[in-house]
Amino acid sequence: MINPITICECFARDGLQHEPQVPDTAGKIALIEMFQSAGFRRIEATSYAHPKHVPCFADASDLLAKLPRRLGIDHKATCPNPRAVERALADLDAGHGAQELSFLVSATESHTAKNLRTNRADQWQKVEKMADLARGKFRMVGVISMALGCPFEGAVDPSQVVEDAARFAALGCELVTIGDTIGTGMPTTVNALFKRLLNEVPDIIPVAHMHDTRGTGIANCYAALDAGVSHFDSAMGGVGGHPTKISYGSGDTGNVATEDLVTLFDAEGLQHGLDLDAVMRASEACEIALGRKLLSRVARTGLWRSEDLEKMDV
Repeated sequence: MINPITICECFARDGLQHEPQVPDTAGKIALIEMFQSAGFRRIEATSYAHPKHVPCFADASDLLAKLPRRLGIDHKATCPNPRAVERALADLDAGHGAQELSFLVSATESHTAKNLRTNRADQWQKVEKMADLARGKFRMVGVISMALGCPFEGAVDPSQVVEDAARFAALGCELVTIGDTIGTGMPTTVNALFKRLLNEVPDIIPVAHMHDTRGTGIANCYAALDAGVSHFDSAMGGVGGHPTKISYGSGDTGNVATEDLVTLFDAEGLQHGLDLDAVMRASEACEIALGRKLLSRVARTGLWRSEDLEKMDV
């Protein structure tokens, strides 16, 4: 039996990091409030990245201070280094912190050097320090990028991903996000990887974070679902992927579109806890905020509800 689906809405962080122009703090908060109203129980709200490197999140503390809170909804902030966790702790002490913090490693040395400007051993030492600071204060989320393919090293050994997930589990991370960062995963590889994670690292909840770079994102989410996964990341309109200054990406590098993913799960009769009409209102607001049409197919064609299937002779 498949557990109820949990979708983390990533527009406000993973989505906006890719955008050359982003809404101001009040605009971000208005969108996050719409995500709350739609029923998302996990929302990636911001990042504690240094403003010099990712200026669109210079308002992280201000946003969290002003963000309305609702019972049962957790807000996540990404932390690239121990200093970021210290900032998160200061916000928590001030009464307006995030409930979740995420820590990133890459599955390959080459991408670690390119994206994080370090090596895997040193990055893991950094993550261990971050976990020591955050443990007992936040729900900790491990993130493994390039889990299904790397632009520099090609195919990634699934055993490496399983090993990294186990290391996150040992640090106390409850969830581990598995990122198909450049969209090279296929349903067979995705399904096999998540089956291994569920079998070999039972202490963590794996999160499927698929990118739709090559048009396989939805299929890969379904393959993860088939393996037993119940937690997914997505972003309104399929935005996001990686910061605009990263040069190795090409095409549409964004996440799976939330609108499309929710509609699929709903048509399959799966429990997801989301108000479809509110999701579509949030989708429209995200398009208005960015001033362009986004890449959700459902935003263009309209909703397809599970009850619609009952009207058809199938």
